[in-house]
Amino acid sequence: KIAKRQTSIKRAFPDALDLLLICVESGMSIEAAFKKVAAEIGSQSIALAEEMTLTTAELSYLQERKQAYENLAKRTGLEGVKSVCLALMQSERYGTPLGQSLRVMAQENRDMRMSEAEKKAAALPPKLTVPMILFFLPVLFIVILGPAGISISQNGGIFGDKAPQQEGVAAN
Repeated sequence: KIAKRQTSIKRAFPDALDLLLICVESGMSIEAAFKKVAAEIGSQSIALAEEMTLTTAELSYLQERKQAYENLAKRTGLEGVKSVCLALMQSERYGTPLGQSLRVMAQENRDMRMSEAEKKAAALPPKLTVPMILFFLPVLFIVILGPAGISISQNGGIFGDKAPQQEGVAAN
């Protein structure tokens, strides 16, 4: 169940970061942005929507935002979420623009998702070799050699009913 939940969060997280970036750049506070993203991302990942809603509540009632971000990172257990939470904490501590941090983190998460897809695609040919040999090649041989086999069986051999004539040999 944990792996399934983490997979759901991991797949939807880059999109959630993009939404969060749009909300923050439009002038929303981080709490309002988290709330809006939680409402919008629910159709894609219920687990991520729950985490965002819980983080919104924690941002509202905890004294330090840092604790809410740390709790989000601990609950999800994903490296991408941890790095985003760390970037959010550093952004608030040092006063750097939140939008810029989110933009960089969203790009990194998209790149990580793309590299995972490329790894899966690279692993596909070795996995398909045995099924191709077992299922595709016999059918291919039947299609190619079938008409020749039918022709041989109907004509009574490779050369048909007539035996080949040798030149220079008398038939007497």
